[in-house]
Amino acid sequence: MEFDPEAILARQARALARRRIWDGIWKDCYDHALPGRPGDTGVPIYDGTAPDAAEQLAASLLAELTPPWLRWFGFVPGRAVPATLAGDAWASTLETAAETLHAELERSNFTVEMHQCFLDLVIAGTACLAIEEAPPGEPSVLRFAAVPLAEVTLEEGPDRKLDTVFRSLRMTRDEIRARFPGAALPRALLGPEEREGEPTRHEVIEAVIPDQRGYAYAALLRAGDEPAAILARGRFASSPFIAFRWMKAPGETYGRSPVMKALPDIRTANKVVELILKNASIAVTGIWQADDDGVLNPANIRLVPGAIIPKAVGSSGLTPLAAPGRFDVSQLVLDDLRARIRHALLTDRLGPVQGARMTATEVMERAAEMARLLGATFGRLQTELLTPLIDRCLAILRRRGLVPAFGLDGGMAGLVWRSPLAQIQARSEASGTLMWLDAVRALGPAAAQTADPAAASRWLANLLGVPPDLVVSAAEEAHALKTGAAALAADADDALPHGLDPAA
Repeated sequence: MEFDPEAILARQARALARRRIWDGIWKDCYDHALPGRPGDTGVPIYDGTAPDAAEQLAASLLAELTPPWLRWFGFVPGRAVPATLAGDAWASTLETAAETLHAELERSNFTVEMHQCFLDLVIAGTACLAIEEAPPGEPSVLRFAAVPLAEVTLEEGPDRKLDTVFRSLRMTRDEIRARFPGAALPRALLGPEEREGEPTRHEVIEAVIPDQRGYAYAALLRAGDEPAAILARGRFASSPFIAFRWMKAPGETYGRSPVMKALPDIRTANKVVELILKNASIAVTGIWQADDDGVLNPANIRLVPGAIIPKAVGSSGLTPLAAPGRFDVSQLVLDDLRARIRHALLTDRLGPVQGARMTATEVMERAAEMARLLGATFGRLQTELLTPLIDRCLAILRRRGLVPAFGLDGGMAGLVWRSPLAQIQARSEASGTLMWLDAVRALGPAAAQTADPAAASRWLANLLGVPPDLVVSAAEEAHALKTGAAALAADADDALPHGLDPAA
């Protein structure tokens, strides 16, 4: 790919023009579900159901997909492992690589930034995570950053993945020098750094565009009237920006979120609470009327305990005005709206258990229902977020020499998920296998011989993510049987009388 600055900027401008149709609904979603952001001049928020439900859903996604206290992924030997690597040695190498990656993730800022991405995902339907290699000396070799949706412009590739990313930043001269230390700055950046007491900020656009050899990267600087200058260029085997979506409609580039679906109910609930508060204010202070008799001055009246309000002799003075009706029906409407908002944001499905106790059947049914609700979303997140995330992190660890070189295409190694949400399907498969083993044993000894308990035990251990150190492999079992048979034969030879031929 040729790094033509003007061509890259023109492509970014076209993508930005296609994105503008989403700006309005994104602003409404953030105003109602994540208010109080810097520079936010949105509508006043009177009902906190949507912000609370959105935060709970983001926290539930973090706990179900990438829990910080569990290793939510694993590597297993693939189908094309050479004979020289077959056996427990390669499996142990992959297990060590998985432990190394998990340790690097825990020492990094992954959990903090991932939670922010899930907030963007729940509210706007699209999120972007940047993964970079940290400088030497940092606690982890990985550095993550949740990219605000306002900074990114995306394009879909032929495979319908968001593999083309443009990021627009406003940076000072010192920030540009810190991020691109070897860049030659144009003359426009060599003048005064401050203007009216504030550091001058310049537009920097980072572009990641896929090609036949991976991902091409270019950082462009717009400074004054000069042509765009290239600050840095390079190539990545895996994209440093991972963009992912909650769901999408055919023909759309950006995703749709649960907050978008519940936005009509969120707006209505906010307005109902506003009207309830206004009605409560009227009920407390009341609406009053008075004769303009030259004695009573309504501007000086204060409705406080112990106040004395003067009036003319024979006049009615200050009298309350009866309200036209009661607003009790608003509570019924509000309860229904809040229930629909919680249902749309899955708070009643992924939230904490309300009852004091739950039976094992209730727990399994709750887990199965959660898997049905998030099945399509989990499949999309696995394709657009989790797999590229592991691939990008492994590329950085290979560059540092912390893990061996292997792919995750199923040849040398395969990727398995061990997150709580992924384990729901594993438990379902394990339940079917255990039911089959019970049925086989019930059919009698002849049918029981068709089952291999040792192989079934190893399969269940692999399915449920049991550490390999706790499982006896097939090779170890065969070696133990062979050693035991040899020991029995030796004991039998020792038991024969001296000088007696065993073959006689």
